[in-house]
Amino acid sequence: MTKACIQYLKDHQEDFLEQLMEYLRIPSVSAQSDHADDIQSCSDWLVEHCKTIGLKTRKIKTAGNPVVIAQTPRKGKSKKPHFMVYGHYDVQPPDPLNLWTTSPFEPHVEGDKLIARGATDNKGQHFVHLKAVESYLKTGTELPCDITFMIEGEEEIGSPSLTPALEKLKSELNVRAVVVSDNGMPDLKHPALTYGLRGVAACEVRLKGPNRDLHSGIYGGAVDNPAMVLCQMLAQLRDRRGRVAVPGFYDDVAPLSKLEREQSKRFPHKDTKLARELGVRELFGEHNFNTVERRAGRPTLEINGLTSGYQGEGSKTIIPSEASAKITCRLVPDQKPSKILRLLERQLKRLCPKSVRMTFEKGHSGSAYVTAPDGPFASAALSALEEAFNRPPILMREGGSIPIVTDFKQVLKADTLLLGLGLPDDNAHSPNEKMSLTAFRKGMHMSVALWEKLGEIPAKP
Repeated sequence: MTKACIQYLKDHQEDFLEQLMEYLRIPSVSAQSDHADDIQSCSDWLVEHCKTIGLKTRKIKTAGNPVVIAQTPRKGKSKKPHFMVYGHYDVQPPDPLNLWTTSPFEPHVEGDKLIARGATDNKGQHFVHLKAVESYLKTGTELPCDITFMIEGEEEIGSPSLTPALEKLKSELNVRAVVVSDNGMPDLKHPALTYGLRGVAACEVRLKGPNRDLHSGIYGGAVDNPAMVLCQMLAQLRDRRGRVAVPGFYDDVAPLSKLEREQSKRFPHKDTKLARELGVRELFGEHNFNTVERRAGRPTLEINGLTSGYQGEGSKTIIPSEASAKITCRLVPDQKPSKILRLLERQLKRLCPKSVRMTFEKGHSGSAYVTAPDGPFASAALSALEEAFNRPPILMREGGSIPIVTDFKQVLKADTLLLGLGLPDDNAHSPNEKMSLTAFRKGMHMSVALWEKLGEIPAKP
């Protein structure tokens, strides 16, 4: 059924690459106000490009940057299953510019690499799905499902306008599942379906001591040091075996299943190689779990920043008046961010002596996400990956957090298939960002196969 589509993709590879490079030349940096016109130009370019594919396309105004909606043609009241593809056209700032080998917004092909800001995050990844749908429409091959593309322009600044847009379009977006390619896979020999993401709970703790910095010679030994107290408190939040020492922290943790633990062993990973790449003498983590499980399937507590006292050249003999630390906890299914922050605050208060005053400020948070790795949608995705990459795919969780996936679940009541095409060395958010052209080609093949396989899944009665 899809042979014509695959041949179309092969025949138009050079055209697709040129189109993607044109897309990448637009510096659609959402974090910087001086690129506001570029954001508008990029959304306009995307609208026009989707129209040339044959999609019914429009822009949705928001309080921030516009959302592009593009839909496959439909005749009357369609009875086909409906799916959504999510992506974002905004990109990270290119700084530091001096570390780029080529201009970040002048795409450059070097061997199998397409180098440019946004190549893998995320223009190149959602572009593969647009081209796959184009292959259906241009060859007259009937799509087995209806597809809506939602491509936003604020992902790199936290997607503040996305949830209101989802609420506004909820009845229109009555979809069975969402497809997102905005993450990664271990390598080209191990295509992967990501079925779980960790959640996050952030906070900042501040200790206030004397009303000013004090001379450490005159007052040392008589007044407690907030920096010292903070270090002593933080040191008691983790034990020597890598477990978080906050009472109740693990109460709601969903254990890893036998299937998940087996899958973690298939992950192409060696501790010694990772340690060498990271420049550490050895890895560290919670006992009785391997590194893959620790990085994605177990909760953590990390100190992200410590601030206190004099930081300049030379020495300054003081007792600082205050100290602070930024903390994030990565969470796994069934843990609630609000509960974790409440437990952490309670423990810190218990550890805090009367010699200093403590304040606790809650930050951003989001729940963990997990979908059934053996459900019909997951099976369809795994089959599509194997067809395109000619390799048995793996199931994996990722340790990071993608809050939009939780929004899709809460607002649209739809699970997400995370089919990342990025590679570990693609430098997302860093200088010399790239996308593998092999991943680009195979990703289009995967997408063509995906719609065929998803369309075969019967609707629930």
